[in-house]
Parts: sequence; structure tokens; C-alpha cells
Amino acid sequence: MADVDRKDRAEVEVPLGMVHSALLEPFRIRLFVDDEVVVDAEITYDTAHRGIERMMEGMPVQKGLILTERICGICSHIHIWNGTRMVERGLGIEVPQRAHHIRVIGNEMERLHSHLLYLGHAFEILGHETFSMRCFMFREPVQNMLFFLSGNRVHYTIPVIGGIRPRCDIDKDKKQTLLAMLKSLDEELKAFGNRVINDTLIVSRIKDIGYLSKEDAIKYGALGPNMRASGVNFDWRIKVPEYKDNFDFEVIVREGGTVLDRVACRLFECLESIKIIKQALETLPDEEPINVGYELGRMGYSTSYNEAARGEIYDSCSLDDLGRIQSYINRTPSMSSLSAMEVSCIGDHLTDATITIVSCDPCLTCTNRVTVVDENKDKEYILEPEDIRRLARRKI
Repeated sequence: MADVDRKDRAEVEVPLGMVHSALLEPFRIRLFVDDEVVVDAEITYDTAHRGIERMMEGMPVQKGLILTERICGICSHIHIWNGTRMVERGLGIEVPQRAHHIRVIGNEMERLHSHLLYLGHAFEILGHETFSMRCFMFREPVQNMLFFLSGNRVHYTIPVIGGIRPRCDIDKDKKQTLLAMLKSLDEELKAFGNRVINDTLIVSRIKDIGYLSKEDAIKYGALGPNMRASGVNFDWRIKVPEYKDNFDFEVIVREGGTVLDRVACRLFECLESIKIIKQALETLPDEEPINVGYELGRMGYSTSYNEAARGEIYDSCSLDDLGRIQSYINRTPSMSSLSAMEVSCIGDHLTDATITIVSCDPCLTCTNRVTVVDENKDKEYILEPEDIRRLARRKI
């Protein structure tokens, strides 16, 4: 944000990060404060860039898609699923419905563990250790379910082009075990969620801070639960055929736009995720989970959008004649949501600003996608849209 007039009015600048106990991610915040009230904010990130998109160039697409899962350990499944889905759309590869169901199950389990991780850290920052530990206790059965489904607790590698890996298929015994685990988790989470939103200590601490209006949420690009907590009714799952054609669920939207609403959105989305997983297990089609009758070859730019735990995710790439990646673009939601938090924390007391900023659930591992270095330039310059397109296609 960093408006010059507001910065000039500020009495003092308070820097936070790169490492700070309340942030949990490597980014730097500059808070411009007047009488202990934040009048402007500036967030700087890009310290964790690993160059994954560039590393993927020239790789066989199957190998490159596995690498996308290493972008993040929290939202690993959605990366490989959205990339696989992008290739299948570009090459017209048919995918069995059974595979679609199991991919959705993996995505909703991942949403559960991501939201519960967020809530655990949120309550830790608020100083409510009991609620924090409860969230991590709820998260452990979810991790066990992911391990039971895929054989891994972090990088699950469920999708492959044309379907899913055979080890991730769900037989009758696995189905009954997962349903039993979900039933217990559903009952406990409903009771816990009811306790949280009626807890006077928690609600009074976060109900009036971090206000982000619907207009600002749209203007500054808040995504996922951060956008829906400000009254914007949009979720990519209502557009993605794998969801909208098969499952009945509610898009959680709240009108308040505060930290409380962002916390409540994720609590209620956990219950909706359980509902989707139950439907997917109960309606799992009886068929082979993979189609191997396809050929890889040249593919023009193909794209795919989906709903990650933090919001909209976008993948795009093209393939050469041998099915090797020519250029890969991956866009994740944290950068947009962090930009919106620069606005959201204006007007907060200094002690509330860090809570507001982390309430968007930032993931810097996903955010740091690209770094441009030009040794011929001796001063800073702004990349125009055409520059971005040129660099993305490596025509330099």
C-alpha cells in the first residue's frame, strides 16, 4: 500500500520480520503508526524463491507435475491435481469418474488439514493455548486419513495423467474406515466450532479488527475464505465440473469482513469439506480409476483454475512434440490476499495489526514464484504486462 501522504503523517515506523514469532513466514512488514494506530502498511516478500517453474522447463510432463507438489507441503495435492487437470484439458484426455471422486477427496482432506493448521496458529497468536492444541489434535486424524488414502502424510502424489495412482484407490474396507473416522471428526468439530464462536474471550479479541469491505476485497484481490468473509460469494468449486456436477455443498459467505469472519469462514468450511468427502465416498463409482489409453505430444497453452484452501489457484503450460514442458506458470492466492491485508490493517491498533495480517493465512512458499534479474539495468523499473508475457515465455 505505502501511500506517501499517510506515511508522512505517521509518527513512527514499526518494522516486523523477516522472522517474527507472530508471522510464521519469511516476509517483512512496515507499519506506519500514529498514536499507536496503523495509518499505512507495506508488506515485502520474495525471500524464499526456489525457481521451480524454471526448473520444470524441458522436463517430461509427468516428472514436472510431481515437482509441482513440492511447491508447498500444506497445499501439495491441489498443485499436482490442477497441473494434471490442465494437461488433461489441453490434450483432451478422458478421466474416469472414480478418479475425479478420489481427487476431490484428497483436495478436501487437504483443505481440512490446512484450515486446522491455520486455526491452531491463530489461537496460538491470540494466546489461547488450549484452543490451539485442540486444533492440532483435530488435524492429526486428518493427516492419518491422508496417510491411509495415499501412503504419505505430506506429499500424497494422488493424481497422474488419466486418473489416480493405483495405491490411492479406495476399496470397501478403506471406504468404511474413512467414513468412521469422518463421523467422529464431524461430531467433534461441530462441538468445537460452536464453542469457539461463542467464546467471549476469542470473539471480543477479533470481532472488530482487520475490517476489509466487500469493495476493497474485490479491488485488492483477496481470494478464498478472505474474500468470502467480506461478502463476496465466489468459490471455484461451484464452477469446476468435478465438484458442481457431483456434490452438494454450501459456499460459506460472511458479511462482516473482520478477523472473526475470516476465522469463522474456515471453521464452517471444515464442516463442508467433511460433507463433500462423505458424499464422494458414498457415491464412489465402480470402475477402473485410471485411463492409460492416451498419447502425449504437442500441446498449446492450456490452463486450469481450481479452489485451493487459500483460494484461487491457476496453472498454465505448453508441451513440445515429445511431451516436455516448454513453459510453466503457477499462480497461488497468498500474494493477492496479503496485498489486501495491507489495507485491512489500516485503523487497527498496533497490537492488532499482526493478527490482521496473518488472518489471511499467508503461505510464502507458494507466493514466491518468480524473480527477475537484469544486470544491464542500473535502476529500478516497472514491468509492464507485455514484459511479463515475454519473460514468462523465456523470449529473452
